Amino acid sequence: MKYVLAGASGFLGTALARDLTADGHEVVRLVRRTPTTPDEVRWDPARGDLDPAALGDPDVIVNLAGANIGRPWTPTYRSVLRESRVSTTSTLANAAAELERRPVLITQSGIGGYGLDCGDRILTEDSELGDGFLADVVRVWEGALEPARAAGCRVAAIRTGIVLDRKAPAFQLLILPFRLGFGGRLGPGTQYFPILSLTDWLRGVRFVAEHDAVSGPVNLVIPHPVTNQEFTELVATALHRPALCPVPAFLMKAALGEFAWELLGSNRSLPTRLQSQGFTFHHPTPQSALSAALAT
Repeated sequence: MKYVLAGASGFLGTALARDLTADGHEVVRLVRRTPTTPDEVRWDPARGDLDPAALGDPDVIVNLAGANIGRPWTPTYRSVLRESRVSTTSTLANAAAELERRPVLITQSGIGGYGLDCGDRILTEDSELGDGFLADVVRVWEGALEPARAAGCRVAAIRTGIVLDRKAPAFQLLILPFRLGFGGRLGPGTQYFPILSLTDWLRGVRFVAEHDAVSGPVNLVIPHPVTNQEFTELVATALHRPALCPVPAFLMKAALGEFAWELLGSNRSLPTRLQSQGFTFHHPTPQSALSAALAT
């Protein structure tokens, strides 16, 4: 199969390109500079500039592009976060709609779109999006797929939890305090914390690409939700470190603003759509997902 990847230079994009290439798939990378290799195509999503003819005849287009979400959301940076996701998705959707053979279009999306704090409520793909900045971003982000959907492309928005892998930036930040000996739960610790292994993220994306029955929003998280307290204890045990330094919620809110809710809010999401189509996880439990991450 021929894949076109946007955001191929990021952690997830690099891992996906490597995984696909290892299995013999053709991978074309979209870049914002002058291409230096035959497998690169230049685009400018801020201007909506992408020549559909340059893509050839792709089977799947995957959008992993977007500004880093893990920093304080100032008014200026909120605009950057939103536009970096919407402009890339919109540019790809418009290009896909012009191709003679309609490709599958997959975009990364946010599991936090269900709201700031959903408590114990189980969240499936049929649950409504909630309130807050990220939920608003998810609405317009996934809405930017519409030109491709209207043109007959199968489209999917993968709502991903925190991907666990030794090289994943978010995971490195989570375990750093434990390695330094002052790890602990975040806020009350009772909030559900959506996670999954890199292996299952890669398998999930490819499952969506290859199965015609999968479309629309797709939760990509482990099927056994874990609370932050439980995850904290697992990390401490795995690293042979104490977990005696909880981080108060008020300090996180003061330091991170609304972004703190991405760590303090409860998200008990389930991968209902994937499992209903027969997808199975290699690392379905928090213990197995964490062990896989630390073993890499």
